[in-house]
Amino acid sequence: MQKITKEEALLYHSRGRHGKVEVIPTKPYCTQYDLSMAYTPGVAYPCLEIEKNPDDAYEYTAKGNLVAVISNGTAVLGLGDIGAMAGKPVMEGKGLLFKVFADVDVFDIEVDEKDPEKLIEICAKIAPTFGGINLEDIKAPECFEVEARLKEMLDIPVFHDDQHGTAIISSAGLLNALDILGKKASDLKVVVCGAGAAANSCTRLYVALGVKKENIVMVDSKGVINSKRTDLNKYKKEWVTTRNIDTLAEAIKGADMFLGLSVANMLSKEMLSSMAPRPIVFAMANPVPEISYEDAMSTRDDLIFSTGRSDYPNQINNVLGFPFIFRGALDVRATTINEEMKLAATKALAAIAKEKVPQSVLKAYNLENLEFGREYIIPKPVDPRLISRVASAVAQAAIETGVARLKIDDWDEYRKSLNRRTAEHIHRISKICCL
Repeated sequence: MQKITKEEALLYHSRGRHGKVEVIPTKPYCTQYDLSMAYTPGVAYPCLEIEKNPDDAYEYTAKGNLVAVISNGTAVLGLGDIGAMAGKPVMEGKGLLFKVFADVDVFDIEVDEKDPEKLIEICAKIAPTFGGINLEDIKAPECFEVEARLKEMLDIPVFHDDQHGTAIISSAGLLNALDILGKKASDLKVVVCGAGAAANSCTRLYVALGVKKENIVMVDSKGVINSKRTDLNKYKKEWVTTRNIDTLAEAIKGADMFLGLSVANMLSKEMLSSMAPRPIVFAMANPVPEISYEDAMSTRDDLIFSTGRSDYPNQINNVLGFPFIFRGALDVRATTINEEMKLAATKALAAIAKEKVPQSVLKAYNLENLEFGREYIIPKPVDPRLISRVASAVAQAAIETGVARLKIDDWDEYRKSLNRRTAEHIHRISKICCL
C-alpha cells in the first residue's frame, strides 16, 4: 500500500470543493414550475399529508435513506479526545463510505457536548430528520449509556459503530478462523486486551457465537479484571474473572485467542509463544497493533493473525459492515438493529469469504489468486457481493424478529435492486475519481 503523507492527505481534503461530501438535488429545478413544486406552494401538500400521518415522511422526504453520523469527538480514531470540530473530517469520511458502498445519504453532525445526558437529549430532538443514527467516536463508558437510552427512546435504528461494527467484522473472522483451525467456540479460551466500547461489544457477540463467559479474561490498563479489583464500573464488572491472575502475561498462557483493542505493543513475542497451539491473534490497535505482523509471524507459524490495517492480510475493517447493515435496516424501516441482525451480518460476511473471489477484487488488490485460508478469513471491502448478501441478511433478520415495518416478498429482486443501486451510484461518481 502506498504510504500516505501529511501533505498528500491535506491536499486531498482541500482541493476543489473543500471536504469530502456535498448535498445534491434529486428533483428537477430548472423552471419556475419546478421551483414552485419544490418549495412554495407545492411543498404544502406533502407537509399536510405528513401532519396527518407521520410515516408519510418516508414517502415524501429523504428521511428513509438518510442517516445521521453523530459524534462529540471524545474518542476519534487513535487520536483520542480532540473535540467535535477536529473530528469532522472523520465523520465526513464516514458519510463518503456510506454513500459509495451502499448509497446511503448522510448528514454528519458534530456536537460540542460531553455531558451524556445533554448529548442524548440533542440526538433525540433531531431524530425525526433521519431514518437512522450512527453514533461515532464517543468515548466509553458514556457511549454505552448514550446508545442504550436512545434505542429505548427512538423508533429508528441507533448503532454505535465503534462497538458493534468491530464486533460484527471480527466475529465473522473468528467464525472462519475456528473453521480453518478446527476449533470450537465453546472450547475457546479468550484474552481480551482492552475494556472499552469495542472490547465489550466484541466479547458479547463472541459469547452469542458460543464462547463461554468463564473462558474469557479481560485486561484493562490496570491489569486483569478480576474479583480482587475494587475500581470497576458496571460495564467492566460484567467480565470479572475469579482466576487468581493479575497481568496480561499470566492471562495469555495457554490462551487460544488474543483480542487486542488497546494500544501498541502490548503483546510481546514471549507472550505469543506461551499461547496454546494454533492460536488466533486479532491485534487491532491502530495504527500500530499490539504486536506487529512481522513479529507475530516470525514467532510462530501456526497462528491466524489479523489487524485493523489495510497493508496486511485479514484486515478487520468496519466498512465491511455499517453501510450494508444500515442499508438492510433502512430498506425494511427497521425500528432498531438487534442482536439477530448483527449475527445475520456476521454469518453473511463469514460465508462470502469461503466462496470464490471475484476477478474485480483480485484486480483491485493486484493479486493473481486469493483463497479461503489463514491469510484470507474476511472479505475485502471492494467485494461487490457485500451489499446484496449482507444487506439482505440484515433485512431478513429484521423481518423475522418483528422489528421491520415493511416486508420484502421477492428477495431475488431485492438483491438485484441493491446491485443496481450501487452500480448506478458508482457510474455517477466515476468522474470524481478521475480528478
